[in-house]
Amino acid sequence: MSTTSRAAAGPLDAYSATVAAVVELVGPAVANLQVMRRTPRGARPGGAGSGVVIAPDGYLLTSAHVVEHASGGVAAFDDGREIEFAIVGADPLSDLAVLRAGDGGLVAAQLGDAEDLRVGQLVVAIGNPQGFAGSVTAGVVSGLGRSLPVGGRRGPRIVENVIQTDAALNPGNSGGALADGHGRVVGINTALAGIGLGLAVPVNAATRAIVAALMRDGRVRRAQLGVAVAPRPLPRGDRGVAVLSVVQDGPADRAGLRAGDLLLELDGRAVPDATTLQRLMTADRIGRRLVAQVLRDGRRVSIGVTPAELG
Repeated sequence: MSTTSRAAAGPLDAYSATVAAVVELVGPAVANLQVMRRTPRGARPGGAGSGVVIAPDGYLLTSAHVVEHASGGVAAFDDGREIEFAIVGADPLSDLAVLRAGDGGLVAAQLGDAEDLRVGQLVVAIGNPQGFAGSVTAGVVSGLGRSLPVGGRRGPRIVENVIQTDAALNPGNSGGALADGHGRVVGINTALAGIGLGLAVPVNAATRAIVAALMRDGRVRRAQLGVAVAPRPLPRGDRGVAVLSVVQDGPADRAGLRAGDLLLELDGRAVPDATTLQRLMTADRIGRRLVAQVLRDGRRVSIGVTPAELG
């Protein structure tokens, strides 16, 4: 081998060694999920995806859309074990779900923190779409803080703060692990946006709170105002959201908000876009009177509004 060939092979070998080490650490914690869905004639096979063991006593994390309308299923691991799982809870707004497989002694992945990721950083996507041979793609973080609009039977929703990578995904890899170069799971892969585009829901403090709520309550409580909004530029470069419509007898309607208002602030926080408003709709704001700053007919108005629980 020439000197040039050896120089080129060195970085490639290091890259391969890093990816292989990540797969060795994380791969045993990634399961193939064979999902059973409820039908009028009973439970029937209804799709497949991947899941990541997050606790040795049988808790797994996956994508909510993988187990939507499911009654349970079977998790198959690389070592040949096939274990029935139940759905502990799912949260479509974050596209995350927690499962429980009835067996101990599982290999759990180490969770990292997506807040530490940087664009250009190496990441490895690991899924298990076949149940016996894992699927691995490697790439770099190509974008952070993306918003993923997702349609569904309950209407459109936005999965926030998504990680974008050039590690391509196929639908069977949804719910699998996105790991950093140290083998820490920093995201849960989703193929909702289409084949060939790598997107992952981040693992961070917000995700951990969602997982804890799902494990404890089986659901995530959120607040709602009962408005449809759209971003609107304002004079002097300010931004707010225009109230397009108000749900009859909803919290905003009862408070006196109306279509045509420009919502500038809520509970002391600026509201430049719909995503920010969605982030403010946390459980601790349910039933608590908040002050909304609204621009109406050219005048700034303060309106008290009490969010209700999103049903």
